[in-house]
Amino acid sequence: MALPSFNWWGKGSHKGTPVVVTMENPNWSMVELEAPSESDFQTSTVTQEKARGKNAKQLTWVLLLKAHRAAGCLTSVASTLFSLGSTIRRRVISGQTDNNDSTPSTENKTVKTRFYNCIKAFLWLSLLLLGFEIAAYFKGWHFGAPKLQLQYIFTAPFGVRDLFDGLYTRWVLIRVGYLAPPLQFLANVCIILFIVQSLDRLVLCLGCFWIRFKKIKPIPKQDAIVDLEENGFFPMVLVQIPMCNEKEVYQQSIAAVCNLDWPKSKILIQVLDDSDEPTTQLLIREEVHKWQQDGARIVYRHRVIRDGYKAGNLKSGMSYSYVKEYEFVAIFDADFQPAPDFLKRTIPHFKDNEDVGLVQARWSFVNKDENLLTRLQNVNLSFHFEVEQQVNGVFINFFGFNGTAGVWRIKALEESGGWLERTTVEDMDIAVRAHLHGWKFVFLNDVECQCELPESYEAYRKQQHRWHSGPMQLFRLCLPDIIRAKISMWKKFNMIFLFFLLRKLILPFYSFTLFCIILP
Repeated sequence: MALPSFNWWGKGSHKGTPVVVTMENPNWSMVELEAPSESDFQTSTVTQEKARGKNAKQLTWVLLLKAHRAAGCLTSVASTLFSLGSTIRRRVISGQTDNNDSTPSTENKTVKTRFYNCIKAFLWLSLLLLGFEIAAYFKGWHFGAPKLQLQYIFTAPFGVRDLFDGLYTRWVLIRVGYLAPPLQFLANVCIILFIVQSLDRLVLCLGCFWIRFKKIKPIPKQDAIVDLEENGFFPMVLVQIPMCNEKEVYQQSIAAVCNLDWPKSKILIQVLDDSDEPTTQLLIREEVHKWQQDGARIVYRHRVIRDGYKAGNLKSGMSYSYVKEYEFVAIFDADFQPAPDFLKRTIPHFKDNEDVGLVQARWSFVNKDENLLTRLQNVNLSFHFEVEQQVNGVFINFFGFNGTAGVWRIKALEESGGWLERTTVEDMDIAVRAHLHGWKFVFLNDVECQCELPESYEAYRKQQHRWHSGPMQLFRLCLPDIIRAKISMWKKFNMIFLFFLLRKLILPFYSFTLFCIILP
């Protein structure tokens, strides 16, 4: 029995159900195929010419489909590259607009310029020497120990080698005799510091694992929760929002603080505005007035003389006579938005714990998935809160105050000397002095306060400069007080070696030495 002949492929008449394949690209022609009819399945002898015509049309149709798919891929690649270029351009533009940073700059412009010039000169020198190395590699220069003698270099006939060869030979001698020993010494020092820091991180991670395994968590006393929920006992709380030219985020922060779930008669909100722009001052003042009309107890304070930056701003807010009526003070930066139950989850930890001076909450980031920079910052800061702050808070009741999203007992601030303007790290300063006076700190890893991460490198650089420019100055000022303090030797060792030297000096030192000196 002969195979059925599908003559419907090459027929000129239109029979059966048509199947139309339409190309998305209008430059392609339409190919029309017809479904077979009943007569097409009748057995007959297939001629060689019709078979060839059918195969040719099938091949043409397949090639058209593959060409259409390839054209679609090229179009998608082009659109993807265009979108990527637009994103890069937008990131660059957003990074250039970060010069309008609201935080006052404490950088010395002359020192900054000289420092950057030194870095540029060092990088150019590194590139030049790298060029020498590449040229020597391709020319096959391999200097043995006898050829590196000073006598050989200066007595060899100079005409044998050209100027480039002579310069490279002298560079190899200088590198072996003068650069290699100190670089090797620095490399060994970095290895030792890396091992020390790794051990510190290992101990912290083991402590965090133990906290998770044992489910250790600061829990307020039951009667403190009962006083809030049933007896209605709410202590007086002062809330401070220090800001400076924060015209982008002031509305969100003021709204979040005014919506805190706390009796209106037991809370007072201070908006401490250090803005030097009249337009920004007017906008913030109008926002405060709007919330006053809604019944919130909120006041606007503006300093004409901005001494001490944030420390001076907070100090001026504590200088008013009505502050004596309040027992606690909560501090939120202008880009932080606390949850409505923030005070109800932090204030109870002070109940019947008269030695607790600070309750610190964790930060959460609303833009942590914005780009690669924010993701890396999220990893770094998550380790800081999840591991460092939590472990130190559980085992030694001391950690650095993060400057915001925390509640202080006003008595602890006053006994520790209040806010001082001697450094740019006023939050670390007050935490160290409070700990030396015997106050304990509580870190709540499950209480979060939302904020934003810097999305451009320029904003990130300025933030890191503010955070890392003052710890060593503070260490120099606090070292005599730490030695004379009436605390245990273990706490003194922890504060001097672990808190200051290891985490504030050794880590930046070996990172800078490794990536900016040894590797180049």
